[in-house]
Amino acid sequence: MVQFVGVPQMRAWVSEAGPERIIAGLTEAVEQDLLHWRRFDKIPRVASHSPVGVIELMPTSDGSLYAFKYVNGHPSNPSRGLQTVTAFGMLADVATGYPLLISEMTVLTALRTAATSAVAARALARPDSRVHALIGAGSQSEFQAIAVRAALGIDTVRVWDTDPAALAKFERNARALGFDVHLASSAADALAGADIVTTCTADKSNAHVLEASMVAPGTHINAIGGDCPGKTELDPEILRRAAVIAVEFEPQTRIEGEIQQLSPNHPVSALWDVLAGAAAGRTADADITVFDSVGFAMEDFSALRYLRDSVAGTHWVEEIDIVAEPEDPKDLFSLAVAPILTH
Repeated sequence: MVQFVGVPQMRAWVSEAGPERIIAGLTEAVEQDLLHWRRFDKIPRVASHSPVGVIELMPTSDGSLYAFKYVNGHPSNPSRGLQTVTAFGMLADVATGYPLLISEMTVLTALRTAATSAVAARALARPDSRVHALIGAGSQSEFQAIAVRAALGIDTVRVWDTDPAALAKFERNARALGFDVHLASSAADALAGADIVTTCTADKSNAHVLEASMVAPGTHINAIGGDCPGKTELDPEILRRAAVIAVEFEPQTRIEGEIQQLSPNHPVSALWDVLAGAAAGRTADADITVFDSVGFAMEDFSALRYLRDSVAGTHWVEEIDIVAEPEDPKDLFSLAVAPILTH
């Protein structure tokens, strides 16, 4: 039998365990796995692009467990009442090849993306950071606000979005979560006084959501919206000014991230190297630091591993029978004809 976490179970887990507690746990899980970087198989995600979006497979393994995620990104979906991103994933045992866990990953991806942002902010932002600016009030925004608060204790959020309904939605949700919310009149207004900036917009275009003139010395930026070729959010001058650009997996980020706008030789650092002390992080309060996040399969592995351990033996998981197992492992045909042979 295979453990299964569907949408009802995922909703119950997050509601009952609490999103902040889960994101904090995922933050530790992601960081732990990043610090064991060399154990993992690493390839860029397998992407099928179309004019309206992308469908991707994201696999990895640490030699003991194997994980993959199916995920899409379709920015125009909300106009049809659909999610921009949907996903599901699987965790399997390398020794047998048998699946161990299948889960919805639309909500879980939002949680792990936020957790990864928290890992980067904790490593690169100024320790005295007190104000978080969010550019984009869509489906990621509340998760990102919670993650930064869980990691750094920041509960003051300045938010901007071109969609007034999205801003109203964020304000309603964030105030209920205890945030001090300022609804900005522009991206520049949102960045005024901000120590950490998260860009999480969805348009599939080379946009300059942030202009270099908006970014003050000492700012840390989590750029999470640019995640495919031709989709960026930052003025490239911000990247050129940055003391550190941290990435998840450079071969993938060069194709999909903010750094697709730069020379292939422009230096970047792997986030895991920064965490391990093998690459320099912030060295001065005035440094501008950037986490160029496109999402990487190791983060999904961490999320599925953490989910498996968290829901085992609880009402947040059920069992499903998806592996055909005849009494004789060499007689699979018996399962196909059993009803016939019993008549």
